Amino acid sequence: MDGQIDDELFPTNSHHSRNFHFYSDKFTVNSDDDDDENEARSNTNTMRFSLDEASSNHQKTPKVFDRFYNSSSDEDEDDGVSGSSQNDSVQKRLDYMIQFLDRKLSSSSSPDTSKNQPLPEFIGTSGGSGVFKPPLRAPVHPGRPPSLEIRPHPLRETQVGCFLRNIFCVNDDAGPQLWSGSECGIRVWDLKNEIYGYGAEEGEEEGTVRYCVSVQCPATMCVVGDAGNRVVWSGHKDGRIRCWKMMDFNGNGNDTGNRSGFKEALSWQAHRGPVLSMAMTSYGDLWSGSEGGAIKIWPWEAIEKSLTLTVGERHMAALLVERSYIDLRSQAALSCVGSCNNMFTSDVKYMISDHCGAKVWSAGYMSFALWDARTRELLKLFNIDGQIENMSSIQDSLMEEEVRMKFVSGLKEKPQNSFNFFQRSRNAILGAADAVRRVAAKGAFGDDNRRTEALITTIDGMVWTGFSNGLLVQWDGNGNRLQEFHYHSFAVQCLCTFGSRIWVGYVSGHMQVLDLTGNLLGGWVAHSGALIDLAVGAGYVFTLANHGGIRGWSVTSPGPLDHILLSELAGKEFLYTRLENLKILAGTWNVGQGRASPDSLISWLCSAAADIDIVVVGLQEVEMGAGFLAVSAAKETMGLEGSAAGQWWIDMIGKTLDEGATFSRVGSRQLAGLLIAVWVRVNIRGHVGDIDVAAVPCGLGRAIGNKGAVGLRMRVYDRVMCFVNCHFAAHLEAVSRRNADFDHVYQTMVFSRPSNLFNAAAGVSSTIHMLRSTNAMAINPVDGIPELSEADMVVFLGDFNYRLDGITYDEARDFVSQRCFDWLRERDQLRAEMKAGNVFQGMREAIIRFPPTYKFERHQAGLAGMLAKI
Repeated sequence: MDGQIDDELFPTNSHHSRNFHFYSDKFTVNSDDDDDENEARSNTNTMRFSLDEASSNHQKTPKVFDRFYNSSSDEDEDDGVSGSSQNDSVQKRLDYMIQFLDRKLSSSSSPDTSKNQPLPEFIGTSGGSGVFKPPLRAPVHPGRPPSLEIRPHPLRETQVGCFLRNIFCVNDDAGPQLWSGSECGIRVWDLKNEIYGYGAEEGEEEGTVRYCVSVQCPATMCVVGDAGNRVVWSGHKDGRIRCWKMMDFNGNGNDTGNRSGFKEALSWQAHRGPVLSMAMTSYGDLWSGSEGGAIKIWPWEAIEKSLTLTVGERHMAALLVERSYIDLRSQAALSCVGSCNNMFTSDVKYMISDHCGAKVWSAGYMSFALWDARTRELLKLFNIDGQIENMSSIQDSLMEEEVRMKFVSGLKEKPQNSFNFFQRSRNAILGAADAVRRVAAKGAFGDDNRRTEALITTIDGMVWTGFSNGLLVQWDGNGNRLQEFHYHSFAVQCLCTFGSRIWVGYVSGHMQVLDLTGNLLGGWVAHSGALIDLAVGAGYVFTLANHGGIRGWSVTSPGPLDHILLSELAGKEFLYTRLENLKILAGTWNVGQGRASPDSLISWLCSAAADIDIVVVGLQEVEMGAGFLAVSAAKETMGLEGSAAGQWWIDMIGKTLDEGATFSRVGSRQLAGLLIAVWVRVNIRGHVGDIDVAAVPCGLGRAIGNKGAVGLRMRVYDRVMCFVNCHFAAHLEAVSRRNADFDHVYQTMVFSRPSNLFNAAAGVSSTIHMLRSTNAMAINPVDGIPELSEADMVVFLGDFNYRLDGITYDEARDFVSQRCFDWLRERDQLRAEMKAGNVFQGMREAIIRFPPTYKFERHQAGLAGMLAKI
């Protein structure tokens, strides 16, 4: 869509190609009803998008409909909210239902009533399938069972410092509870009384089941529960282990109603580094693992005594437990000879307790250790292939450390003796030989592709492990490798089990269900992001995605009950469907290295932005010149962007839109002379987030930004929108180059976070880093699915540089002055290429109802301001 062009800005030799917008077949686009008003706003044509259309392709993933219908009344009674507030809430729900039913009726009515119909559109060849594959938006997803939404996908910007890392279910007499460790503490959901209720109190997230949150503490790395004693243990990044009393949601005890922050019952310094893993044995002992192979046992006798002490004696309780530990690494070194020391130098990432065999498994990425839970003896050390490691002894590693310490401490007292020299040389050679052997056996990159990522024990005494290459391996209780399965090409991230079923979570967001023999029972896409943890409780399997969303799936799925629930939900979609109507103004302007006057910006934007919710501005040729382009390319290689001219335009447009009071800028991206920026109205700012940006140069060697595209992706009301500002190859005969530019932009545009935003997910877990590194290439390029195709809506705007064939400049001027746009459209290169399926395949362009903005000539009567003023 064109922006109004001020003739003062352009020298005589400038030219301005017609600019269009394109969007995929995912949203109904309605114009203003008055044609005269459309012409008056010709260069600021607006689009109205309904984010929840009545068709099955545009519905939000449902929650259980009872939650939508019942939640507010109960909460109002409990919190003492006035009757008027309750009536407003009920009235709002009724309005949503009426809007939904009206939309249903209008969509099925006769096409003769064209008042609410969208603008006529030209659709490129391959329409319907095309290059885009819109995600399915339906009241119920046909490819997966119905789910319970415990926590909807939160906006990334609201999660800085409080990302969820793990989840754990605890069952006791008071009812099941879902515990989650975060970057700043612990959260608890009551799965018995409030699983169908929305969070409504201050500070709680919209659409989330009500929860309790602990006092702030360092990031939680692992969580285990002891239902018998009604306590939950959490390991933290600061090396401390904290004990929390289970929340009492039934009104019995001192914890009732304390949602603002419950306190820890006991804590002590367990390790120097972070507590990476924990396990509770059948004897009541608490085992913990940390970095560098450190494993400690905290005996039940000390824990039991500390829990019986009073509040005033709590400092003594912590000291009692802290001094009671048993260092398994030192103990194993005294009793084990001939085993590999790999387990005792790598981080202890996972620990499980095998209650059937009274054993404890501890694991790093590449090796396992099997312990006797009663005697606390090391039974076996073996690698991921099941082979016992015997390259060097544990004593050798500890002796090396001891000799080194003695050497350092006695360096000033006496010269280095031959024993120290030969001992250190021997250990260095053994270490080098061990490394060479591993590389030769598995390849230089084999280990990274076969890392252990998950570990569980099943009810039949078997142990299952998941690996980063998607492999699932079954072991017996003695550490013997039995069989392996490979059902998915992406990395396994988490495992859980209940009864005779095993659930597997993958980095792709896929979840699978297996029986105890390894047979695949079913699978579906549980989340749009990687699954980083699973937990079972209250008849549900809960999945935690890396974006923070939590869903519950019935433990019987897949099963016959799924079809009944899906049918019921589909029939009552109006009870939980919410409609939000938005108007989006997308404007593009080739500014020719000029700067606009305030009046020009006001006439361009403010005249149409009165009732606009989102403003998208795409500029071309903000700044040009060989020197600037070279500097810009160099800055891009270092992750830098922007220029003084680009910042001037952003500031001026923000001032025009009354930024801060009326609109809020959500993001921008500049590549050489290309600039895109987006503003949203302040009243919807809380529903807009997950802002990502991208840039694709199409100039010389696909490296220079004089031609190319910049994009911005964001999530609005749980819908993903992409806006792409393009500047393609110029000149009449360069049609194929323009087509190639579009294809290159579409295929290679990859979004990332703006450099000026805090990297909120940094350090959340090794899962996130692994997702971005080792599996990054396995997510997009392998499948060949461009990121743009995964959005709900894509809008292309800019200077595409397509021209008119077979017509002179004077003839074109005559047709424009007579408003014979149909003649011009018939000679449009872009229309012809879209019809042939060469560019913008399957995308739509609204019928152009405004004059072309091309070849303005400064200070030429009839050629400078005439078209802009029509």
